[in-house]
Amino acid sequence: MFRKLLTLDQAKKLIDDLEFEPLGSEEISLQEAHGRILAEDVISNFNIPPFDRSTVDGYAVKSEDSFGAEENLPVHLRLVGTVNIGELPSMNILKGEMAEIVTGAPIPHGADAVIMVEDTERKNETVDVFSPVAKNENIMQKGTDIRKGETILQKGQALGSREMGVLAAIGRAKIAVFVVPLVAVLSTGSEVTEPGRDLSPGRIYDINSFSLSGAVFESGGKPINMGVAPDEKTKLRETLEKALSLADIVVTSAGVSVGPKDILPQTIDSLGKPGLVFSGIAVKPGKPTTMAVVGRKPVFSLPGHPASALLVFNLITQPVIQKLAGRGSDKAETVKALAGTRMFSAKGRRTFVMVNLRKVGPNHLLAVPVETGASGAITTLAKANGYVEIPENLQFIDENDEVTVTLFRGTM
Repeated sequence: MFRKLLTLDQAKKLIDDLEFEPLGSEEISLQEAHGRILAEDVISNFNIPPFDRSTVDGYAVKSEDSFGAEENLPVHLRLVGTVNIGELPSMNILKGEMAEIVTGAPIPHGADAVIMVEDTERKNETVDVFSPVAKNENIMQKGTDIRKGETILQKGQALGSREMGVLAAIGRAKIAVFVVPLVAVLSTGSEVTEPGRDLSPGRIYDINSFSLSGAVFESGGKPINMGVAPDEKTKLRETLEKALSLADIVVTSAGVSVGPKDILPQTIDSLGKPGLVFSGIAVKPGKPTTMAVVGRKPVFSLPGHPASALLVFNLITQPVIQKLAGRGSDKAETVKALAGTRMFSAKGRRTFVMVNLRKVGPNHLLAVPVETGASGAITTLAKANGYVEIPENLQFIDENDEVTVTLFRGTM
């Protein structure tokens, strides 16, 4: 039987009190860094650009030499050389002189502006200038992008394509990142069959190992699919012990209700101290959810129903994976919508209603409950865009009431 049910907030508080921290850091090559989480603040050791450079093709000049230039009254300047990209110019631009320059090339000494080639006409070693330029016009100055000593990326930041480009720009070939937590994912139940095998009468395919493995990956962990363990104490214990030896976190599904074969909580509690943290939360769906700690490794036992398992994973398991991975908790995206029908809560439990979002006119969304008949319905996984949360002290949300819909990842 369950202990007294905890509220969701109480369960989260117990998890927070365990003070899970990142597993550690490692240095990897920039080539391997995409998707990883920074374990250091990244500080630039030099300016970018490291020199004043031209932003256009044209001529480097003293800006004052162009003053008064007009279409019908051009200024005549003497061409004294060419500045190419990738080389530092040795020339010094004097009054009445200019140098041909390409986009990205360093500005030569003495010049303080660049005239676009479209505003000039070359005549041998003389160039007619038809439009004036201001000081620093068409020049990207040294350090205007990144300054030496500037913190450009912060510890805990995820490395995407843009961040990798920034690291390359400051010459970083290696970077310190947090270790990715390994998460063992295990389905339980003698009736569960791995996909690809023939389905015998009375059996079902394993959904949770695959949906939860995907959720682990999205949370910043690396899933280890342990397959299916039967409802038999010895084999279940052996599989759990193996999972604990391979992974930093264990996530199981099914086997945590009050049926005669729901032996998982007792088995987990016997694996090591401190053991069970809680068993049963006052939520719907997800009431039988159990958590334990073996050594310093968290073990989450989620409901067997696929939609329920994913929902509870998002509520309590994902934040722990994110902490161990060194990343901040990703706040789920939310949208406002109108309730498509009356939504009832379960007495004394915080209720999560899976909904499908539909557009109503140009400016409104309608949140329509996914009618499953039970939390185990498979169609919920495909139909629901997110969920509406109903507090314990609220009996129902009425039709057309404004609601906040928490979106599932990648649904909008």
